[in-house]
Amino acid sequence: MVSKMKTKNVMKMAVLATVMSTGFTSCSSDDANTSTVTGSQAVLDQACNDWKVARANWEQSEAFLFGAADVYSIDPHTDTWPVAANDLANVLRDEKAMSNLENFIKTANSGILGYHGLEYVLFRQGAPRKIDQITNLEYNYICAVAKDLYQATATLEAAWDSKESNAERQKIAKEYVATHLAIDDDGNQEGVLAGFQNFGKAFKNPGTGDWATALEATQEIISGCQDIIGEVGDSKIGLPYTGEDAAYIESPYAYNSIIDFYDNIVSCKNALYGQMGATTPNEKSLIYFCKNAGNATLAAHTNNVVSKLDDALAKIKAMKSPFALYYSDASCKVAIDALGELDDALGELSETLGGYAGNATVEAQCKVINENYVDNVVLITYRTLADNAQKLYQSIVKIKN
Repeated sequence: MVSKMKTKNVMKMAVLATVMSTGFTSCSSDDANTSTVTGSQAVLDQACNDWKVARANWEQSEAFLFGAADVYSIDPHTDTWPVAANDLANVLRDEKAMSNLENFIKTANSGILGYHGLEYVLFRQGAPRKIDQITNLEYNYICAVAKDLYQATATLEAAWDSKESNAERQKIAKEYVATHLAIDDDGNQEGVLAGFQNFGKAFKNPGTGDWATALEATQEIISGCQDIIGEVGDSKIGLPYTGEDAAYIESPYAYNSIIDFYDNIVSCKNALYGQMGATTPNEKSLIYFCKNAGNATLAAHTNNVVSKLDDALAKIKAMKSPFALYYSDASCKVAIDALGELDDALGELSETLGGYAGNATVEAQCKVINENYVDNVVLITYRTLADNAQKLYQSIVKIKN
């Protein structure tokens, strides 16, 4: 799996002063490039609201960044931060790039794309920018970025739809994979992507793809959660909090950081509980099975995971907001510690579950868990994400009269 932390660390810029400043400027400062769009503030405000909705959908998918999000470099392509502001300013002055944006964006520096490229243009200090601050060049740029973001999310949906039920998004996905480039661990564009494949089918049918057994796939559900838990605690919160990298702040212009963190852990809850928006474990979920498998140790580990999960969510929710201004507050350390305890609890659960390797009954039950996970967690999340990313694109197009 591509390391998001490494990829995003490579994109670091000296942006903290910009984040904290009260005097934001347009991405483009040349007089010839600063003609502003004609439109209504209400339409721009709606686009910002739609960004937040689509953003929440994405963050609630981060417990399953394996598969298509990794193989097709969709995660770094759509969610790299901090924004490479200088590179973006240069693009807005580049006549060749601006005249062919849709093709340019397919292979552009990921630090100017996706959610945070849009966020940089749309928001300032937690609020929508004023409509008379959005330049025509910025407008043209975010229209192209939003369209690309929608195509990326449609690809995620299509790649996990085991029934291949949406012909339009299947077509978008195959074109996306054929025209975008891979992104290496250093954040550089390199080579073509692997051909389109159906990860939903592979996850449901062990031995046909990346997962040799059903239990191995079920354990991937846990490791996917651990990956994002570690990233939230160690990187998203930890790097700014410790002072190791005070510029490594996610969603700083929209002041959306803590919501991002919270939604990342919601993605773990959904994955473990077997349903998008879950409040209690689905009967076909990993948590339900582990609680009722007849193994006292496994049940105890599961109960510990449930307790630590709720605690981590509560501690993140209690962090002082906005994180962009209060990233050194003591509440950050409380959340980091709670996330570390949740990670440890999941590690114990996975180790105990691994003791069932080769057990035919458990393999059969894991297959049920995996099928439910694909259909009621991953696919539903990505379908909702793609729907709302499409809505976001449409809202952005409407900013200009």
